[in-house]
Amino acid sequence: MSLPPLVPPLKCQGIKTKLVSAIQKVAKARKYTRWIEPFCGSGVVALNVQPKKALLCDTNLHIISLYHAIQSGKITAATVKEFLTSEGEKLKAKGEPYFYDVRTRFNEAPTPLDFLFLNRSCFNGVIRFNRKGKFNVPYCHKPERFAQAYVTKITNQVRQIAQILSTVDWTFEVRDFRETLAQVKPGDFVYADPPYAGRHVDYFNSWSDSDEAALAASLGSLPCDFLLSTWHSNEFRRNSAIDQIWSRSDFHILKREHFYHVGSSEDLRHPMIEALISNFPMAEEVPIVRPIDQPVLFALESHSALKTRPCHHRHQRLVAEKATVPI
Repeated sequence: MSLPPLVPPLKCQGIKTKLVSAIQKVAKARKYTRWIEPFCGSGVVALNVQPKKALLCDTNLHIISLYHAIQSGKITAATVKEFLTSEGEKLKAKGEPYFYDVRTRFNEAPTPLDFLFLNRSCFNGVIRFNRKGKFNVPYCHKPERFAQAYVTKITNQVRQIAQILSTVDWTFEVRDFRETLAQVKPGDFVYADPPYAGRHVDYFNSWSDSDEAALAASLGSLPCDFLLSTWHSNEFRRNSAIDQIWSRSDFHILKREHFYHVGSSEDLRHPMIEALISNFPMAEEVPIVRPIDQPVLFALESHSALKTRPCHHRHQRLVAEKATVPI
């Protein structure tokens, strides 16, 4: 039975926690000396693949600053516990006004600990900055957000990351993807998880069709293997970039379905097909397990005459296909 993926202390929309096992399987089959990510984001993929040597880059300086602080020991599990406990008590006593006090403090003089506090107490864990580079996500309206169990959870995540960083040779840098890919050498492995064009974009995370085309051109000319993750389709529409940009004869596509839970109600939980795109052939099928969505589970129970206890997981698969084949 596989272990659940390691989860970083930062919450992030579009985080690849549910795709990590598929990425691990693909990466494990390849040989490389250095792992490179031009869009490291929360760091969840590298933290689970755990390459010995890595270059992890992002344009969001606050994410990089947090990992620098953990890596250097400036921030430890103990300092995080003390800070979030103290700030959590103030949030509990003062409520919403205190959240905005911290947000103002961060925007005037950013610190990694304030960034972590805001990320964990803002609406839906969104990381978003306005055109002036100021954090502008509203309050989550949970004054008791930093209960002891929640602080312990975050503290343990920081401790686990610190332990990993003490055993590997990782470099974190603030860089544009073009600068990052310019450093690639034979023997490297590039994993790219670019923003979705037109979705969840901000000061640090803007993305356009021209950016996507430039990324495809850069990846296609690399002297090493690459793997890219992006959305393929959902029940409402299909990613046009799959056909317009990524359908090259030298690229390969692997699809995986999962659910993104954005919102508090069941009707906001929609299936998403993710695409893994590479410049090398991938396995025909990779078994993936995901929880059954509750409405589906109830439907299965009502349809079946069996009274046995329902299984909590069901088998899924990844379907690999050549990008030139209609999908």
